Amino acid sequence: MRVPPRPARRAVLTCSIALVLLGAAPAAQAGPGHAGGTGSLVLIGGGLKADNKAVYGEIVKRAGGSAARIGVITAASVPESRDPNAGDPATCSNSACNGAYYVGLFKKHGASEAQWIPLDTDHVANSDDPAVVAQVNSMTGFFFGGGDQYRYITTLLRGDAHEDSAVLAAIRAKLARGAVVAGSSAGAQIASGPHMVSGGESYEGLRDGSTPGYFADPARLGHIPRGGFGFLTSGLIDTHTGAYGREGRAYRLAADTGHDRVYALEENTALIVDAPGSRHERMTVLGPQGVAVLDLRRTLVRSGDSGWGLRGARYSYLTDDDRYHPHSWTAYPATDKRRLRATGTSAVPANHDVFHSSANPAGTPYSFRDTARALGATRTQNSAKSTTFETDPQFTVTFTKGAGFSAWSGDGTSPQTLLGLRIDVARS
Repeated sequence: MRVPPRPARRAVLTCSIALVLLGAAPAAQAGPGHAGGTGSLVLIGGGLKADNKAVYGEIVKRAGGSAARIGVITAASVPESRDPNAGDPATCSNSACNGAYYVGLFKKHGASEAQWIPLDTDHVANSDDPAVVAQVNSMTGFFFGGGDQYRYITTLLRGDAHEDSAVLAAIRAKLARGAVVAGSSAGAQIASGPHMVSGGESYEGLRDGSTPGYFADPARLGHIPRGGFGFLTSGLIDTHTGAYGREGRAYRLAADTGHDRVYALEENTALIVDAPGSRHERMTVLGPQGVAVLDLRRTLVRSGDSGWGLRGARYSYLTDDDRYHPHSWTAYPATDKRRLRATGTSAVPANHDVFHSSANPAGTPYSFRDTARALGATRTQNSAKSTTFETDPQFTVTFTKGAGFSAWSGDGTSPQTLLGLRIDVARS
């Protein structure tokens, strides 16, 4: 079975010292279908590799280990009727063949059983079929695949009605009773509460702002006001963040919609959420990349003739085994990491494509993060400026090591985890 293709550059319908990040948290935003807090989420930023034993193993462990029964839902994929390669197992990319792919992987990684839940846009009625509900109720965990998250709204939230189908109600009840719900790319996005991102690029988002809806133009920054399933509501969710340069769109969408936090998930890496939606909600990062927490609590937003900009946002980048408590806004670097005292003397490299523009064929993934890390490694600079690839207009991002900033390292030389870096964005 082939690996499901990498999605396009849009999320369409993507030391045990406690460090307090700038104060106390507001109450978590309530959303439709509040999870109840006893289960767990494993949210992956896309690009989940078949050999990622840590992430697959975590899902299986939380579903019961050797007794795990995983329900695989791939309704974000196109159905077989829309896949010209549906008859070729080597090249197909539809809900059924992608479901079979993940079923095989979960069995390979130790689940006693894995089954595809037969839902897609050709079989919307299955979301209220008692037989499919019974299948869901026999599972101990669930995995939502990638594609277009709006298809999950169509198949499981009854489209514009935005109400639980019988299948989604059953999954929600299983989560509340302790099941694990996992998802990658669109399958992670759909866990969002209000204002779930529906597409867009960073530059166009900064220039034009966000708009409610789902748009044919993949560069237009859109969002769904009523959100997704509402499993995680303490912050917005974005995926493929560094790989596709989505930090800019995430800051803009959060500012436009009144959110003060974004969980920006990187590829092949999971944000594990225990007790989602409760006052005990807590998180752990698992994987080779990281999760950025974008903090807008102290942000000043400017708009007008001089263009849109923000001042005083914060950027924290958490890596493997780091923990985060949303209600106290507290990050706990992994116990094998130590606070890094910068000793480097090299200047931060110039960065003229801070959001890895799709218009730049020579662009570099993880551009934003890499500039942040380079600043954290040097003792000769307290700030660095980077710009967008596009110049009409151009935006400048200023990274500043101010009060509350710290870098943490496992090897003692290079920064891995970053906490509290100040971010300012201005139209040049």
